[in-house]
Amino acid sequence: MAKNESRPVSAVIITRNEAHRLAECLDSIEWVDEIVVVDSGSEDNTLDIARRYTDKVFEIPWRGFGPQKQAAVDLASNDIILSIDADERVTPELAEEIIAILGQGMRACGYSVPRRTFLGSKEIRHCGWYPDRTIRLFDRRRGGFSDDPVHERVVVEGTIGCCKCDLLHYSFAGIDDMLGKMRLYTDISARRLFEKGRRCRFSDITARPLFAFFKTLILKGGILDGVAGLTVAAANGISVFVKYIKLREMESVSKSV
Repeated sequence: MAKNESRPVSAVIITRNEAHRLAECLDSIEWVDEIVVVDSGSEDNTLDIARRYTDKVFEIPWRGFGPQKQAAVDLASNDIILSIDADERVTPELAEEIIAILGQGMRACGYSVPRRTFLGSKEIRHCGWYPDRTIRLFDRRRGGFSDDPVHERVVVEGTIGCCKCDLLHYSFAGIDDMLGKMRLYTDISARRLFEKGRRCRFSDITARPLFAFFKTLILKGGILDGVAGLTVAAANGISVFVKYIKLREMESVSKSV
């Protein structure tokens, strides 16, 4: 793989207990000029692994996905940012494409990349999971992360280009991992809805979960992914149900205080 000899780029990553997969992630971005790791209380050897690759390792208490990732951006030395998660891998093809973009002077303010997402060893090609484009390369002078505590995104003022090569996303090791993340995301999402004044309606715990399941399995072609697609569809439906049940519980607690 060619080294980056054009515009300097900083890769930013947030971590918490990612020792089991961090090295593979960081190996995939060895060509960048700088790696910034922001950790939020890892209890395994995540920090030790990170320090093998960079001296820019920081410990910052958890503030939500958006603020945490923006903190990493703010700590970077370069204006061109490559954001990557610990469960992702930059393929050699994508690395070459990004290096070529940098060599051309970053003609756009940001670039989205398509992601190939896996449930265990099974690639999910449907369910709305591909191409799942997300902005990962951007000029921080023209953009940054939203402050959303979950489902954060890069917001860029200006043109957005599109990378052709894929980013690999090993999102869930299996169903237990999926359920664990579901608990975290539903907690955060329910809390956010509650703080915005949203209240749970009967249709939120009946129609919404059923439609989420149907949409994922049928409308988005999840059935073509076989049992894995059915698993994703069921998890989506359950996630919607749990989110609104948690919202309903928050309402009950607030009324009893």
